[in-house]
Amino acid sequence: MRNFVQMGDSLTIPAPADVLSGDLVQVGDMIGVASHGAENGEDVTILTRGVFELPKKLGDVFTVGQPAYWDASVKSVTTSADSNVPIGYATTSAESADGDVLIRLR
Repeated sequence: MRNFVQMGDSLTIPAPADVLSGDLVQVGDMIGVASHGAENGEDVTILTRGVFELPKKLGDVFTVGQPAYWDASVKSVTTSADSNVPIGYATTSAESADGDVLIRLR
C-alpha cells in the first residue's frame, strides 16, 4: 500500500505543555500517554493504544466497560461526558474513594 505511513500506536508530537512520563497528553481531541518527559514544545512520544493506570476524579465510580472521559481542568479521568474528551473504557471497577482506574485508550 503506497499511502501507509505507520501503525499509529505511538506518535511523536510537540508537547503541548511540560509533561512527565505516564502523563495523559491531550492535543485537541487526540489523546495519548507520554512515554517520556518533555518540556513544552519539545518532541514527546505518546502511546495512543493500550491500558493505562490513570488518575481518577474522586467521587466517580467506574464499572468495567464504562466510557471514560478526560477532565483537563482537574487532570483526571471522569465518568462525565460534559465538555470532556472521550478517552476510552474502564477495564476494572473503581470505587468513589479510589485514586486511579485502569483505562483502555480508544
